[in-house]
Parts: sequence; structure tokens; C-alpha cells
Amino acid sequence: MRHRIRLALAALLVLPSGCGLTSGSPMTDDVEPGTIGRGRPLAGAHLTVTSKEFTEQLILGAIMGIAFQAAGADVLDRTGIQGSIGSREAVRNGDADAQFEYTGTGWITYLGNSRPITDPREQWEAVRDADLRNGLTWLPPSKLDNTYALAMNRAGFEKYRTKTLSEVAALSKKDPGAVTLCVEGEFANRADGLPGMEKAYGVSVPAKNVTQMDTGIIYTQVAKGSCTYGEVFTTDGRIRSMNLVVMADDKKFFPNYDATPVVNTATLKKWPAIASVIDPVTRKLDNTVAQTLNAKVDVDGEDPHQVALDWMKQEGFVR
Repeated sequence: MRHRIRLALAALLVLPSGCGLTSGSPMTDDVEPGTIGRGRPLAGAHLTVTSKEFTEQLILGAIMGIAFQAAGADVLDRTGIQGSIGSREAVRNGDADAQFEYTGTGWITYLGNSRPITDPREQWEAVRDADLRNGLTWLPPSKLDNTYALAMNRAGFEKYRTKTLSEVAALSKKDPGAVTLCVEGEFANRADGLPGMEKAYGVSVPAKNVTQMDTGIIYTQVAKGSCTYGEVFTTDGRIRSMNLVVMADDKKFFPNYDATPVVNTATLKKWPAIASVIDPVTRKLDNTVAQTLNAKVDVDGEDPHQVALDWMKQEGFVR
């Protein structure tokens, strides 16, 4: 998955040079406080915001930076870091001050746990408590859950009428040829991917029915009907733009990957207003918002920072 670590070695190779961070550039948005940032509680702060390199992260990084600017901070933009380790390490060691991270990534990838916690609130609390020793503070999470799912096109849905993964499993047993999958190579082999999903739902899809391909191609192939179901990410804008139907994970197998502001603890102690500035924004984020914003970039070709700025103004957070 995009916010998991595909190649840890590749990410580690960029760490010696400032955790893969470039020098960054100042954010110069002409914004004033709206419903956040009143009184400019971050005036005098010099904060560096970072993110990973994929669309959603670029948007979230920009949203965070714009919020801090409205509250009076000077913000350095170091978003778009390749891989997961680079951006996390930057916040941990103080090269950056804050980013949006995902609870499942923190719990499984960074903290080394093998089993996710089903309840999203409990998952966040566990990550928050465990990561304090690493000098990182997880603020309250959003409802934006960028996790795995299977989706099909509208024609396939009209034909098979499956709405849940349990129904997909039942269909596979009843009509094995009906369930063909388009997935990433990583998903095909991860414990929290296809093998684990098959075990959890008591089904085994024949290897000949599984085609591995790059993420972007999956969406177009599912939309065309080249495979009945495709692995998708629940906040991807292409789900809506291509009118795909997402299967509910009714057994709650896939981990929760709730987007959450993570701040260097020393920075937060110096500038505690960071929490109150970003919290209203975080509470507004959910999968519908993410799909809409992501689609503006991935489907319409808009700039991620401009998309973030437009949304912040539309919601009245800044003006």
C-alpha cells in the first residue's frame, strides 16, 4: 500500500542526507485566520511540515502548513518525501515538526506489531501511548481511513450483487470462475493483504484468477471489467470518478489507517497551540472529503497545494 513501506532499503538509502529531505521552500499562502488561528497563537514559530510523496499525503501536508500559517507561523514546506521512513524520521529527529501519519502504519510498520487492533480508537490510543517514547505525539485522529478494499465496476455489481467480502467469498465457492482479482504484488503477498484476507474469510482464490499489476492500472482494469474485483485504497478519488463499488470489510480484517497529525513532542511543548489549531481541521477529514480532494489531483490534474488551499477556504478554516 502506498503509505506502507514497499522497499524499506530504498527508503533507508535516503536517510543519511537529512532523512531524504530537500532544503524545502517557504509556504507563502496569503491566508488569514478563519475559524482556526484566531489570535495567531503560533506567531513567532518556525515550523517545518513534511509528508510522503503520494497525492493524499501532499494534500494533507499542505492543509497542515496552511493551518499553521493562518495561526501566524512561518512554515517550511518539505512535503513529498519518498517512502514512509524518511518523513517519520524527520519528525522524530527534529528535521521536521509535524506530518499526517496513519495509525495502522504506526502500529504495524514502525512499532513492529503483527496484529492490528480492530477498534479504531483503541488502535490510535495504542500507537499514541507507544510512540511517546520515540519523541512523537499523536494528536486526535481523523475519520479518514485509507485502508485496503476490493471494488468492482457497476456492471459487475449489477450482475453479482455482492456488497461485502463475505459475499465475495461465498461467490468464489459457488462460482470459482466469477471471482478474478487485480492486485498489487505487495498486496498479493502481505499478511494484511490477500493471504490474510483469504484466511479470514475462509476462501482461496486460484492463482490463475489473480493478476498482479501496478496500482494505477488496477483501477482502469476494474472499470473496464478485465477483472471482477480489484484492490483499491478506500480514499482514492478514482473510486468515485470511475463509479466503482467498494466491498465492505464485514469481518473487520483490514487494519485501520486513520490519518492523524503527528508532532515532534519537543516542538509541541514549545508551541502547544499546534494541537488546537489543527484539531478542527482533522475532525473534518473523512473518506468522502479525501476521495473528493484526491480526485481533483489524480483525475482533474489540479495542483495538490491549490486543492488544499481551496478546501481550507471553502470550509472557512482560513480566508
